Amino acid sequence: MKGIGKESVNACYHCGLPVPSGVDFTVRIDGAARAMCCAGCQAVAQAIVDNNLSEYYRHRDALPESPREALPIELQELGLFDHPEVQKNFVRPVGEHEREAALILEGITCAACVWLNEAHIARQKGVTAVDINYATRRARVRWDERLIKLSQILEAVAAIGYRAHPYDVLRSEQLAQKERRAALWRLFVAGLGTMQVMMYALPVYLADGDMTPAIEQLMRWSSFVLTLPVMLYSAAPFFASAWRDIKLMRVGMDVPVALGVGAAFVASTWATLTAAGEVYFDSVTMFVFFLLSGRYLEMMARQKAVRGIEALARAIPAFCTRLPRYPAMDVERIPLAEVGVGETVLVKPGEVIPIDGTVLTGESSTDESLLTGESRPVTKVAGAVVVGGSVNVASPLVVRVDKVGESTRLATIQRLMERAAAEKPRMVELADRVASRFVLTLLVLAAVTALVWWNIDASRALWICVAVLVVSCPCALSLATPAALTVATGGMARHGVLVTRGHAIETLARATHIVFDKTGTLTEGRPEVTDVLVLGPQTAGEARALAAALEAGSEHPVGRALREAAVGIAVPLPPTFSGRAVTGITTGAVTGLLARTGRGVEGNLAGAVLRVGTPTFVAELHGRPVPIEALAWADEGATVVGLGDADGWIALFRLADTSRPGSAQAIAALRAQGFKVSMLSGDSPGAVAKMAADLGIAEAHGALTPEDKHVAIKTLQDGGAIVVMVGDGVNDAPVLAQAHVSIAMGSGTELARSQGDVVLLSDDPAHLVEGIRLARRTMRVIRQNLVWAFAYNVIAIPLAMVGWITPWMAGIGMSASSLFVVLNALRLQSQSKK
Repeated sequence: MKGIGKESVNACYHCGLPVPSGVDFTVRIDGAARAMCCAGCQAVAQAIVDNNLSEYYRHRDALPESPREALPIELQELGLFDHPEVQKNFVRPVGEHEREAALILEGITCAACVWLNEAHIARQKGVTAVDINYATRRARVRWDERLIKLSQILEAVAAIGYRAHPYDVLRSEQLAQKERRAALWRLFVAGLGTMQVMMYALPVYLADGDMTPAIEQLMRWSSFVLTLPVMLYSAAPFFASAWRDIKLMRVGMDVPVALGVGAAFVASTWATLTAAGEVYFDSVTMFVFFLLSGRYLEMMARQKAVRGIEALARAIPAFCTRLPRYPAMDVERIPLAEVGVGETVLVKPGEVIPIDGTVLTGESSTDESLLTGESRPVTKVAGAVVVGGSVNVASPLVVRVDKVGESTRLATIQRLMERAAAEKPRMVELADRVASRFVLTLLVLAAVTALVWWNIDASRALWICVAVLVVSCPCALSLATPAALTVATGGMARHGVLVTRGHAIETLARATHIVFDKTGTLTEGRPEVTDVLVLGPQTAGEARALAAALEAGSEHPVGRALREAAVGIAVPLPPTFSGRAVTGITTGAVTGLLARTGRGVEGNLAGAVLRVGTPTFVAELHGRPVPIEALAWADEGATVVGLGDADGWIALFRLADTSRPGSAQAIAALRAQGFKVSMLSGDSPGAVAKMAADLGIAEAHGALTPEDKHVAIKTLQDGGAIVVMVGDGVNDAPVLAQAHVSIAMGSGTELARSQGDVVLLSDDPAHLVEGIRLARRTMRVIRQNLVWAFAYNVIAIPLAMVGWITPWMAGIGMSASSLFVVLNALRLQSQSKK
């Protein structure tokens, strides 16, 4: 590259950042394959080449310092980030014209920065939603692509002094490293400056007036020179942030700090120039050092908390081993992005499974703890489903690719976690509003304090005013809730409890009632047909085939059980049905299928209407009474499914399902935590009563439609109950939406999972109990943090106003206050591992 020396073999040709080990993104530029650090740089570089702008690389005289500088001006005008190929990795459609992007922001230093960015972006015409998480620096932005482009949104962020990038886990880690490195250097300069200035200040203090004026003035000038790097470099972020806020005519949390530090430095400088008055260069450098120490420790703690959440994004490898000519075992190592659905990959022992797929050959076990919280390996044989992000433990597996990229279960989990992280619970919004008003109040108090002390003792007015400005800590107030919620979300995910909505943890901790569905929630959700009672002219095989054809499109566990009961059954051709000749009972033979939620399915076969479902639903078709055998099976606790047509009953099916291991213990633990536990099910009252008795649930109701369940939840809520609903099926979705907190089983339907505020990935009720415990501990920590933040400010500010706190003591107090709330939140991380 012209003018910038020989390219480093380990540096990205496009942006100059290090290329992570194991990453192989390349673009052919000027006839040579050039290494790129990530898919984003690869896409940008490819677009530069495709637009015949390769001259950019030959004529630039330095590597860019920021992603914006990594674009030639021509491409900025083209709106590169509006290119579909660039957007495909971080933008997803949420409507016909609405798009949603995951971004990461640079330059965020406090909750006020978050407020500013949210308010500024929301004002852009066409932006429909924006949420920014202070702890993670992640933003979720939605816009109408007919009214505004993504590049315009990024330019709007840059216009107020921040930088927004498409979220990428590698980029996120690089930015975190950059933030740590810059903070450490600023802290080092401030610490070194503090020590050196103290060397000159201490003799003046010890001399107590006995030092000659010339020597004392020399000490002052030496202290001034040593303080300059601290002010110009170490304290620069405070002044930059404050100036940005002032230009935008608002008051951020760095404004009082900048005013205090700046005023103290200016006054000391004036005293040095005039050789009159007191200088406090030592106090200036000291509280800059203490402030930076606190922010550095807070940043490290915050990044540690975020790292647990981003572990999911790092789980999928960048490469995989493809078998292009399977069953021949010729292998090739390729980027994961090049693998398509239907292809075959080889996963060796110890490797992470890169896709969702089905095992073709091999027998092994997988560690799915990252996804489900379940530490025990899961056996995998031919035909078993494997999930991307799990680890192959024992022996090689040949896997057919079923889902890749954004369609995998891991990607879905990650999107749900991002949604939860971006949403603001009510407590966070309240704390942010209080903190924003707090700063303005503080400035008024500082001004009043300075005025009063100017009349009492003018020599102390400045330093007492500085102490008031510095000692306050609105950051602790804004950090109190998001820090704890970030740690708790990661901790619950490790237990297989995925929080997908921002309010879920807060509401879950306050819940009083927990309501369970039965099938697939408290049971395994894999019922089996144990008996078939034929009541019509058809054979048992024909009855099974008819039921399976009617349930062809059902996702309900009972529908799957009826289909599985018909596998392998050979139906005579042509069979007869109600005197009509039928060409064969197959999945497509039944037409006009109509599902009645919570009741059953109706369809048409050779002109005759059939129903399969609850006995009462089938009886409504022909008007015959429910057979006594159905009532007897129901009294024994079995699930009974009827099959009939307009002429009468065809068959009854008896199904049995087993309760999930640990369900009884989980119910007992929930009752011990003070929950009132209920069961609402569409199954027969007899089956529901038996299951409730086995699990120790006092209140249970069966034969309920989704509407009945909805009414039952509403009745509890009207009585003052805060209700948690746990379900798994399509017919549970409306009820999940009605509850204060909805918990969907990870093995349930896609609709139920998307409706859930929480997803129980492991399907283990014991993990739900642990998740609720952690939610309650989280709220205790948040209350502790808020009490501390309020108490600290209420006590510290008056003490500073009366002159009992010096500026350097104020710096320690402010830093310690922010650090306390973060470290207190991190206790949840250690508790969640127990």
